[in-house]
Parts: sequence; C-alpha cells; structure tokens
Amino acid sequence: MHQPQDPPHAEIRPLAEIMARLRDPKTGCPWDIVQDFNSIAPYTIEEAYEVADACARNDMAALKDELGDLLLQVVFHARMAEERGAFDLADVIASICDKMVRRHPHVFGPEGSVADWEGIKASERAEKESDPSAVAGVAMALPALLRAEKLQKRAARTGFDWPDAQGARAKIDEELAELGEADTPDAQEDELGDLLFSVVNWGRKLGHDPEAALRRANAKFEQRFRATEQLGGAGFSALTLDEKEALWQAAKRAQEKERA
Repeated sequence: MHQPQDPPHAEIRPLAEIMARLRDPKTGCPWDIVQDFNSIAPYTIEEAYEVADACARNDMAALKDELGDLLLQVVFHARMAEERGAFDLADVIASICDKMVRRHPHVFGPEGSVADWEGIKASERAEKESDPSAVAGVAMALPALLRAEKLQKRAARTGFDWPDAQGARAKIDEELAELGEADTPDAQEDELGDLLFSVVNWGRKLGHDPEAALRRANAKFEQRFRATEQLGGAGFSALTLDEKEALWQAAKRAQEKERA
C-alpha cells in the first residue's frame, strides 16, 4: 500500500506554481491568461461530473485522473482570486479546514460534544445571508434535478413536506393530468416542470437520489440502444419502428440475462 511521504498541503504547491506560470501575463499560456471565473465555471462542473462517473464505474485509475482535473479547477479559481487580491489557495485550504472542524464538534471539540450538522450549517447560512428564507442559498447553477431536491429538503426542514411517499406519489398523477390538459406550449412546459419536480419529490421520499437515478437510466439507455443498433446492422435506420422495437426488446432481454 502506498504510504504518503509528505503532508497533503506540501504536495499542492507545485500545481499552484504551474498555474501561476500559466497565468503569467507575459510568458503564460494565451488560453489560460484570458479565462475568468465565468468561463472556467462550466469546466469545473464538468470535471465534478467526470469524478462522479468514475465513481459510478468503480474505475480507480480514472478517478485518480479526474480528481486531479477537479483539483486543477480549484487551483485555477484560487489563482484568479489571488490576482484580484481577494484570497489565495492557502486561504481556501484554511477555510475548509476551519469549516470541517467547526461542523464536527463531536470529533474535534470537548468530550461529550454533540453532532448537529444541519443546525451548524443553518447557523452559518444565517450569518452569511440577509435572506432569511429556508431555501436561500441553493445555488442557481446546480443541475435542475439536484437543485429541485435541495429546495425540497430545505423546505422539508420547516415541516413543509408530505408525511409519507403516498402523498408525493398522488401529486404525480395530479401533475400528469394537468400536463395532459395544457393547451399551449408555454402551459405544457410549465406543467412538465411541475411533473418533473413532483417525480423528484417522490424519489426523495423513497430515499433515492434523482440525479444518480437519471444518470443510471441514461447509461442503461445508451448501452441498450448501442446493442439495438448492432443487432440491426448497417441498415438500422431504414428499419420500421416495429422492427426497431423488436430489436430493442431483444437487446433488453440480453442485458437482463447478463445481469441475472
């Protein structure tokens, strides 16, 4: 087993130095120099999803690489902030260390301290934000499914929640009927959003992560569709819908047999 030779904070310095050189206005990389927080943010989100994908595939080699890519994003943002005089990488590391100690009094505090993760986070939000709402601070940039779940969880802490999964399930039927009755594109989009929001709520009440569930469904569809294409051969596109459906069912049976 690999044994670390130096403390983690010492190992990040070369990466910070590389980023500083890349951002040097005179001798750096032209692409890196012109980036700003807004242009880099999409890459940060993408790298986080690639980390999640490596985890889902249990691919440790890929996970190592993707974690490095994600770490680079942190260093990139910290470097741009340092250039503005706002904060630097050391401040970022110190901040998260302080936060983890503060949020785990039962580990780092006096003996007998009680864990109150949500209470501590709520207190931190109250100090930072002037908006007193329970749903304040849920980032707008989050994927829609993930943001829906976080909004629902925040609201649930105030008691605004279905007592069980049955109420959330019934809401889906209600929203599905309203979508069927919508008679304009704008109304349909509105009701479709309500339906998706309700599905997320039901999944939450069942104890499932909607984002993970949809990623799993996407992967399953892609794998099955590729198998369907292979069964159809070069003339797949020219087949009738019924013929394609028959191949789809054959691919589905093959998948289920492999998993059995």
